[in-house]
Amino acid sequence: MRILLISAMYPSSPHPAYGVFVANMAGALRARGHVVDEAVLGDPASGRLTTPRKYLRLLRSARAACASQRPDVIHAQLIFPPGLLARLACRDVPYVITAHGADVANARRSALLSRMTSISLARAAAVICVSRYLADRLPEAADVPVEVIDCGVDTTVFTPAERPPGDGPRFLFVGHLNERKNVGRLLAAFDAVGHGTLTVIGRGPLEDELRAGAPAGVRFLGIVPPQRLGEEMRNADVVCQPSLVEPLGQALMEALATGRPVVATRVGGPPEYVTEQCGALVDPLDVESIAAGMRAAAALPVPCAAAVEVARRHDLALQAARVEAVLRRAVETGRRSPR
Repeated sequence: MRILLISAMYPSSPHPAYGVFVANMAGALRARGHVVDEAVLGDPASGRLTTPRKYLRLLRSARAACASQRPDVIHAQLIFPPGLLARLACRDVPYVITAHGADVANARRSALLSRMTSISLARAAAVICVSRYLADRLPEAADVPVEVIDCGVDTTVFTPAERPPGDGPRFLFVGHLNERKNVGRLLAAFDAVGHGTLTVIGRGPLEDELRAGAPAGVRFLGIVPPQRLGEEMRNADVVCQPSLVEPLGQALMEALATGRPVVATRVGGPPEYVTEQCGALVDPLDVESIAAGMRAAAALPVPCAAAVEVARRHDLALQAARVEAVLRRAVETGRRSPR
């Protein structure tokens, strides 16, 4: 198939980790023999003027790709705006949307976003949700086939390794330093644990506040290149992501692939794959619950065979084969948007 990828999340030189899971899926589809053309943006900037201009550029890029490449199917990442752009850019080409989380939540933020979401979904050949949690929260009016397929984890990059020598436990957090990621409560829980170290990878609006209030034993690395992330995970004993809500938890999947137990939120997708054998599920609003989860996860073996087995079932190549099947059905059924 010739596939056109439309995404406003994509790695770029200034932002090499931004939407890297989207690029990985595109690469996996290419490895399966498909041509994947791209209409993508790699800039997370937003604002009253910036956002409309950004998506207008993306629409122009998508239309140009449709005119020159004549794709068989479009794969849009996020329901709105990319799903709507897929409908507008190539009106005679079927499109499939992958929903990642914020796009589903946005549909409940305002009547306008709800309406735009409905329009985006109305002519989609299918919607792929990265977790059952997310699929259950799609707008009820969406009359479209739904598949649950996560983004997959590259088990050739994130590989299990023996625990490096040294004292522990060595905890690791990877993610955006914002309210949803709940790093403030994680720091408080680490303080309650009372020993070990905690490494924080990422940047965000709360970084200065978190640095100022961090207890002893915490270090902040900022953003690290994707190729270094696997190394940092293999240096850790436990990877923590006690977010207020986590539609999937990509960093958790990557940690499991390295054989590291995880501490994960109970809210969202992680309960679909995190078990007591490979980690701990916690109440993200309860610092003691997070601390108890950190202690429990630190008691699991490293490398953790159960973690590796979970990641194996979510291997990127397997998930790409499932995405391929959805895209192929879209081509075969030819559900198209109106002219």
